Amino acid sequence: MQHYHMWFNLKDSHKDAEFSRHAAAYLDHLKARGLIDSWSLTRRKLGFGPPDLGEFCITVHTRDLAQLDEAFSLVATRHGEIEALHRPVYSMVTDFRSALYRDFPDPQRAA
Repeated sequence: MQHYHMWFNLKDSHKDAEFSRHAAAYLDHLKARGLIDSWSLTRRKLGFGPPDLGEFCITVHTRDLAQLDEAFSLVATRHGEIEALHRPVYSMVTDFRSALYRDFPDPQRAA
């Protein structure tokens, strides 16, 4: 399992519920197409956490890098329905940071 973490702030934190709706529409679309397995949106609580990671975190789960690459390839077209869903998400975000993690130990690793 691959875990793609995206940390960020919102340009306007008063639009948090609107952002949540846009993120759900976009990520649910990717999930329905089989391009991601699952996702979650979380918000830092009580200010705990490194400030440079931002207040929000989206984590996307894919079974492997090939699936994640397929999702990136579709989004990179910046065209049609996927762009209409992606634009309202990225246009509300600032201070973006990301990281890619994997389950450990890897299932194929020799014992």
